[in-house]
Amino acid sequence: MILRAGQRIVFMGDSITDCGRRDVAAPYGNGYVSLVRAFVTARHPDLDLHWVNRGVSGDTVRHLAARWERDAVGEQPDWLSVMIGINDIWRRYRGPEAEAVPIDEYERTLRALLTRAVEATGCRLILGDPYLIEPDRAEPQRADTDRYAAVVAALAADFGAVHVPTQAAVDRALAVSPPDRWADDRVHPNLPGHALLADAFLAALDAAPAAPRPRAAADDVTGSRG
Repeated sequence: MILRAGQRIVFMGDSITDCGRRDVAAPYGNGYVSLVRAFVTARHPDLDLHWVNRGVSGDTVRHLAARWERDAVGEQPDWLSVMIGINDIWRRYRGPEAEAVPIDEYERTLRALLTRAVEATGCRLILGDPYLIEPDRAEPQRADTDRYAAVVAALAADFGAVHVPTQAAVDRALAVSPPDRWADDRVHPNLPGHALLADAFLAALDAAPAAPRPRAAADDVTGSRG
């Protein structure tokens, strides 16, 4: 476990992160964030960690950009967890299509937001892949999801972030079970589906080395790699 006593962990994301945290399941939601918090607290009661859920249902990276200063930078996290991208992709298939975020904009925006957070707060990052509970990798939405997940994996490497391969966790379950065991719509997990995600986060936190975090190069803020 790489979390340290007294640290503040902030989660940013869409409905999968939100999960009722603003109303019926305040303040942590009833999804993977709450499960991660519960298991880390149970396993490490000495750490006295501070957990903050700032997921908002329906968000894309464009929405994150609009609220980033308040909900990410303003929370002054020691660890900032971001899992975003499902709506960026899903809107292309379910509409409104104008709200879909092209992959180059997705990468550019997310890179800029992460750079801003790291430079302003000195936080370390936890980056979760977008996923689709769909076993057919050739299915168009699943193929798009894999491309966006590859962007997240590359960003995790660039920022020295903890990478959470949520699609890989889902795929292991789908190898031996049907999609509707985990979600009704391939996107919004039921409780066992959220447990899959939480388990992936816990495994990543336990496996990640507690090494200093390298900063992304300044010229990468715009997405340019020279």
